Amino acid sequence: MITRQITTLAVCSALLSVACGSPPVSPELRTARDAYTEASKSPAAELAPADLDSARQALDRAEESFKKDHKSDETKDYSYIAQRTAELAIVEGLIEQEKLKRKELQKKLDKLEASRASMTKEQLEAARAELEKKEGQLAAQTEDLNKTAAELEAERKLRVAAEKNLSAALASLSEIGNVKEEKRGVVITLSGSVLFASGKYQLLPIAKEKLTEVATALKDQGYKKIVVEGHTDSAGSESSNEALSLKRANAVREHLVSQGMDGSKITAVGKGESTPVATNDTPDGRANNRRVELVVTPE
Repeated sequence: MITRQITTLAVCSALLSVACGSPPVSPELRTARDAYTEASKSPAAELAPADLDSARQALDRAEESFKKDHKSDETKDYSYIAQRTAELAIVEGLIEQEKLKRKELQKKLDKLEASRASMTKEQLEAARAELEKKEGQLAAQTEDLNKTAAELEAERKLRVAAEKNLSAALASLSEIGNVKEEKRGVVITLSGSVLFASGKYQLLPIAKEKLTEVATALKDQGYKKIVVEGHTDSAGSESSNEALSLKRANAVREHLVSQGMDGSKITAVGKGESTPVATNDTPDGRANNRRVELVVTPE
C-alpha cells in the first residue's frame, strides 16, 4: 500500500517545459516539485506539519540551486533530497493517521467493555474478536509505515552525506582544475602544469592530495566508468606527445586505483596533441592544451 502511494507521485511527467527562454526544468527537480505537491495534499498537511515544512525547505534549496546552475550535480542532489524528504513527510502523516485510528479503536474497545453486561456471551466474544482483528491489521500497517519511514530517512541521510562529500571534493578540486557536464559525461579537467613537472609524468604531491579527495568523492557518489585522457600541446613530435600523454593518464589512473577505486572501470588514453581546446600559437593556449581530463559516466 505504501509503495503504491509513493510511486503515485507524478514521476511519470517526463516532458520538460521551456517558457520565456528560461532553462528547462530537470526531471529530478520536476519530480521533487510533484512530490512536495503530493505531500501537501496528504495527511501530512494536518498531521505532520513539521515534516512537511522540512520538505518545503528542501525544495527551496533545490530551487535556489537550479537558479544558480540548472545543470549542476548539486541541483540534482538537492532535488533528490527534496523528493525523499517529501516522501518521508507523506509516510509520517500516514503514521499519525494510523495512530488516530488506533485511538478510535481503543475507544470502541472501552465502550464494548462498558456495555458487556447488556450483551450475550456470544455477542461479546464476536465483537471483541472483530475489534482485535482490526487492531492487528492496524498494528501491521503501522509497523510497515515505520519501516518505510526509517528506510527513507536512512537513504536521505546517505544522500545528504554523499552530496556534501562530493561538493567539498569538487570545491577543493577547483584549485587545480574545472568541472563541467558534457554529453559524454562529467568532465574534470586538470591542469598539466599543476599535476606534473615540465616534461615529466610523475604526479606532484599537491596533485596526489587533490586526486585522493576526488577518489573518495567518486567512490561515495558511484560511477559506471571513468576515462582518463592525457593531452599535450603541439610542441615536440606527435609520437613523443602521444607517449607522454599516455604516461600521464596512466599516472593519474594508477593513483585513483591506489585509493581503492575499481581499476576495471577506469581506462587511460593518450590523446597527445590531437584534441586542443585552445590555440597552440600562444603560451596561454599551449598551457590550456597541456591537461588531463577525467570523463566520468555517473551511475
